[in-house]
Amino acid sequence: MGNRNIKAGIIGFGTVGSGTVKVLLNNASVIAERLGFGLELAMVADSDTTTDRGIDVGDRLVDDAAKVLDNPEIDIVVELVGGTGIARDFMLAAIRKGKHVVTANKALLAKHGDEIFSEAQKHGVQVGYEASVAGGIPIIKVLREGLVANNFISVYGIINGTANYILTKMTDEGGEFAGILKEAQALGYAEADPTFDIEGIDAAHKLTIIASLAYGIPLSFESVYTEGITRITPLDIELAGELGYRIKLLAITKITDGEVELRVHPTMLPKNYMIAKVDGVFNAVHVKGDMVGDTLYYGRGAGDLPTASAVVADIAEIARGINSGSSSPALRISPTPLKIKDIKDVHSMFYFRFSAIDRPGVLSAISGIFGKHNISITSVIQKGRKAGSAVPLVMLTDMAREDDIMKAISEIEALDVVDHKPFFMRVEGNDS
Repeated sequence: MGNRNIKAGIIGFGTVGSGTVKVLLNNASVIAERLGFGLELAMVADSDTTTDRGIDVGDRLVDDAAKVLDNPEIDIVVELVGGTGIARDFMLAAIRKGKHVVTANKALLAKHGDEIFSEAQKHGVQVGYEASVAGGIPIIKVLREGLVANNFISVYGIINGTANYILTKMTDEGGEFAGILKEAQALGYAEADPTFDIEGIDAAHKLTIIASLAYGIPLSFESVYTEGITRITPLDIELAGELGYRIKLLAITKITDGEVELRVHPTMLPKNYMIAKVDGVFNAVHVKGDMVGDTLYYGRGAGDLPTASAVVADIAEIARGINSGSSSPALRISPTPLKIKDIKDVHSMFYFRFSAIDRPGVLSAISGIFGKHNISITSVIQKGRKAGSAVPLVMLTDMAREDDIMKAISEIEALDVVDHKPFFMRVEGNDS
């Protein structure tokens, strides 16, 4: 029996939805040539049927998602609505009708992925989700297929373009966070409500999926330690540069002591690291495998066409499976999953910025508290001298346990020579 054309229906005709339609229609011939059969766009559903999206779908545009879900000719339903409410309902409804599903919705998978994947397995259908992490970078395929022969030592990356754009501008131009955020919003790089991006939540959603793929743990969004970039100042950017580092919002998962670390936070990286040079709205993911060693994947992490490219790749992969009669599970959870490491037990190097009174004995008092908690100091910078006044005092530590760091900070805050709450940041690279 020969290959038949596969029909897809899209729910959601916004930025990514319209991009996906453009890819399917404009590149239909090259996709068909590579697959050996056609991918047909059967229907697009959106409550708004009047806005011009820059591409004509004719009478395929409908205002009711049920028309896509109930259409017996549609093999694959593509959910591009966003959010974790009605999008979940659409996904589960499609699965229960025996239709394969594709989504770019990282928040949905991070929160409800276990339920969605379980239902898909029960009903014998596939879930495609390449576009949910890092847009046009095929990192899901890398972890599932390209590096399947490896135990993953670590996976870390810049996986939020908005935060990376802001930090890049702060680094290159020395501007304040708030002003550059407004500029990013004006350019469309940041949402009107940028909370998910600047507080690390979007990156945590994506890291949840990456960690589950890499280490076979259940989707564990609630266990991701998450910290945003709102407290980074131009002074921190400048001091990091003097110390040989650049600041990036990094999503990190790795195995240490038989446990999985899951954390998103601003991180100082050595300037000579390739990932430290990834700027603007671009994303990059570094994967270290026990057999392949270090690998780096770089590209656009958002936008209509890069994300649509990943969506259509999923549609194509599922379509191949339909015609060949083969399939593979979307996510394999280990029967004995590793424990997630509590952040207080994680070891890192640290950067500290204190506002300390410039007087004799201050440095020794702070150093003494660090020493008491088994924390070694590797570098000290004092910015300016102004006897009797508060000046910035910066310290870099050797590897230290987070819990010891928190105890030391608590004691340092109580010193009458320290003005304001100390600021600290984790440091990766070199010995970390």
